[in-house]
Amino acid sequence: MTEIEIGRGKRGRRAYAFDDIAVVPSRRTRDPKEVSIAWQIDAYRFELPFLAAPMDSVVSPAQAIAIGQLGGLGVLNLEGLWTRYEDPQPLFDEIASISDEVAATRRLQEIYAEPIKAELIKERIKQVRDSGVVTAAALSPQRTAEFSKAVVDAGVDVFVIRGTTVSAEHVSGAAEPLNLKQFIYELDVPVIVGGCATYTAALHLMRTGAAGVLVGFGGGAAHTTRGVLGIQVPMATAVADVAAARRDYMDESGGRYVHVIADGGVGYSGDIPKAVACGADAVMIGAALARATDAPGKGYHWGMEAVHEELPRGKRVDLGTVGTTEEILTGPSHTPDGTMNLFGALRRAMATTGYTELKEFQRVEVTVNPALNHR
Repeated sequence: MTEIEIGRGKRGRRAYAFDDIAVVPSRRTRDPKEVSIAWQIDAYRFELPFLAAPMDSVVSPAQAIAIGQLGGLGVLNLEGLWTRYEDPQPLFDEIASISDEVAATRRLQEIYAEPIKAELIKERIKQVRDSGVVTAAALSPQRTAEFSKAVVDAGVDVFVIRGTTVSAEHVSGAAEPLNLKQFIYELDVPVIVGGCATYTAALHLMRTGAAGVLVGFGGGAAHTTRGVLGIQVPMATAVADVAAARRDYMDESGGRYVHVIADGGVGYSGDIPKAVACGADAVMIGAALARATDAPGKGYHWGMEAVHEELPRGKRVDLGTVGTTEEILTGPSHTPDGTMNLFGALRRAMATTGYTELKEFQRVEVTVNPALNHR
């Protein structure tokens, strides 16, 4: 790929966000009813190709159950309010009531200073598991060694290790780093790990034995990573690079397929077909689901980056509400802006371009339209 000269001593690649690209119709069209958007990871099949992000404003135990019943996979945040407090609802109400953003950040830091309790981890996972839906839960790399036994003992089906950026070669002189390859090898459940945003980092994560990798960091609606750390890779380029790593890893491993999940920059329905067109098998959704009237945050949205005690890289944002979780996922839509019926839109995009399966749709033609930069 051609590099651009930034100055005499530095060159960089041109990278593209989802807003910079568009999917191109082909010579044939299909009936949307003939399109399948189902996907499968390990032994688990889902009718909708998405994971709900492990964020307190998006997924509670009750919401994880509801999302599972609708055909998706809700991922519980095991470092959130539900594993720190027996009854966190008054705290959700308080977070929504704070009018000043600086005060909201300070209060979030105080609330999340409460220790995580292993017994609550087991209780929350059991609640979801007892409903009969596939149970998924997430820890950061820093907490995985400490709490993974409680998670596995509770019977989680899919384990997610999610951080701003996760590497297979974390180096620390202060503590023994998590050995991802050994950890995944010893676990009996599929592990999804990320984020990553480059070919090389993704290839190394795939070699750990992960069932899936999360692509992206710094692009979410509640993140300020780009402003605070200066780190961001536009999502269209990131997903395409990681999909290339997956292709090469399949050759290297004799055909082992690792799922690519776009995690970031997926705020509207039109972003989902673009993510798949770049090579994603599924997407992780946060902000879009935080707009649900039945979401835990009631239209307010924040991630764990916002509660860091030393350097918050996120904030609580007021997204407002547009409809129920079911309406946001599968309609009917009452808005023309891509905030509702996300997967009806994906089905129609595939039908319009002549594709009936997600893996086929990964080969659809795309164009680069950086001058548009609007939905």
